Amino acid sequence: MPSNKSNSPVTLLDVAKAVGVSRATVSLVLRESPVVAKATRERVLAAFKEMGYVYNRSAANMRSRRSNTVAVIVNDLANTRFSMLVRSIESMLSRHGFTTLLGNSDESVDKQRRFLETVRQYNIDGIMICPADATSAEDMNQILSWKIPCICVSRHVKGVEADYVGSDNKRGMALATQHLISLGHKRIAMLGGHERSSMGRERLEGYLSALEAAGIKRDDRLIAPARQGHSLQSEGKRLVAAQLRMKNPPTAAVCHNDAVAFGVIMGLRSLNLEAGRDFGVVGFDDVPEAALWEPTLTTVGSQLEQVGQWAAELMISRMNDPVRLPTRIEVTPTLVVRESCGSGQRRPQT
Repeated sequence: MPSNKSNSPVTLLDVAKAVGVSRATVSLVLRESPVVAKATRERVLAAFKEMGYVYNRSAANMRSRRSNTVAVIVNDLANTRFSMLVRSIESMLSRHGFTTLLGNSDESVDKQRRFLETVRQYNIDGIMICPADATSAEDMNQILSWKIPCICVSRHVKGVEADYVGSDNKRGMALATQHLISLGHKRIAMLGGHERSSMGRERLEGYLSALEAAGIKRDDRLIAPARQGHSLQSEGKRLVAAQLRMKNPPTAAVCHNDAVAFGVIMGLRSLNLEAGRDFGVVGFDDVPEAALWEPTLTTVGSQLEQVGQWAAELMISRMNDPVRLPTRIEVTPTLVVRESCGSGQRRPQT
């Protein structure tokens, strides 16, 4: 490893070049960040000693003013899927010494912007965002222009180059729809969701692709989005009632998420119908309540804990290497078959 033979002070960039790592990595070692691997840390420390680097801590503090905080904003904390996601993110970030600042946008771009502009003033080290429905490419690019490490979680924005971690929504909804088709259903509704978000668009694409593969013609009357500003369960209840009033109604439904599916089950019951017996219902996300509902809910497991963990790890990686190319990670979903679609084993009555 080369030593400094000139009279000029050794810089972080000099050390980084000598070790073969980024300047950001050397800076993280100085701040005793836990995100740097032990072997890398030891190499950097050895280079400091050999090259005669002198650390001016007071000057570094003035320059960096790091806070060890990450802002996390999601669009609906009342939805169990997001509380699960946030808990997983917070747990992983905490292991690495970061504190989470949590925001809830309620699908409002203005509220999302105000939260992020506020926490930005506190020198946050990163932003993890599930963009509100109407978030535009211009909105996201404004956030990225701040040069704060930023990760999109569960949703992304078209036309924006940014790190992203989420479930493979298209594949998951295709699995749900294919399962109902395999049970003999041909009139399958898609309830809840909307095309204002990437998640809604991708889940709709999965539904339509499964219908097309089975030779079932698209019927737009069977695609019913949820109204914004209403609870998802109440929307599920309303939507299934409206569908069943149609001429030639559906015999089953895939739902945008489990909350909508729970509302559908309640709506069926209010009409003296039973999910799994009179009508097939499949949800999406596999929140803990899905296995406890009556009847238990067939759903798509979107691996929320894994999404949260990988998103937090990607956040730390982005902090470690701010200039690398964006990474896109899609977690593979699974179909969890229970009672509500009619093919699961009914629980014994007591």
